Amino acid sequence: MAESGSSGEESKKLQLYSYWRSSCAFRVRIALNLKGLEYEYKAVNLLKGEQTNPEYLKLNPLGYVPTLVDGDAVIADSFAIIMYLEEKYPQRALLPQDLQRRAINYQAANIVAANIQPLQNLAVLRYIQEKVGPNETTPWVQNHMRKGFEALEKLLKDYAGKYATGNEVYMADLFLAPQIHAAINRFEVDMNQFPTLLRVFEAYQKLPAFQDAMPEKQPDATA
Repeated sequence: MAESGSSGEESKKLQLYSYWRSSCAFRVRIALNLKGLEYEYKAVNLLKGEQTNPEYLKLNPLGYVPTLVDGDAVIADSFAIIMYLEEKYPQRALLPQDLQRRAINYQAANIVAANIQPLQNLAVLRYIQEKVGPNETTPWVQNHMRKGFEALEKLLKDYAGKYATGNEVYMADLFLAPQIHAAINRFEVDMNQFPTLLRVFEAYQKLPAFQDAMPEKQPDATA
């Protein structure tokens, strides 16, 4: 696993085990940026199988990314990490005070985290490629993305403002941005059929916290 940073003061920072192309890690990078938290980026190369190294499995027994280390606290899973950051580092809230809009944020995030992203991860795509055929992975992902995006479009159309649930960036946006980015740049999904999602995604492009978290800007990014 590649590392950035040095010893001493750097070791006191938050540590994020990440892979540049992981949309789950992308979410957490946005959250860290929005909250202004410095962190040490520790690259885990999924293509090389570094997530199965015994030293990494001690941190994250599932062998996924991301994993956050904050002193003695080790948190795996992007949803859990973002909730941990929200509760421990309350600056720049990632959830609205209004309970109904908060629930919409949870729902939108969960549609992405439970019903779209897992069906496009590396292990699933390798399984589809092996068991069904190498030309079936993209149609598989596109089908499940469209289903999820249809639900999100209906859910958010009455709540969206500049961003997914109003005129402030909240948790739903952290989950939407990486998912739409992957849909456009990796899986060739036509987002014009989801005008609300496309509009908020375009708004994210103007935000430094989102731009600095982009996959291609990470230290382990490859062409």
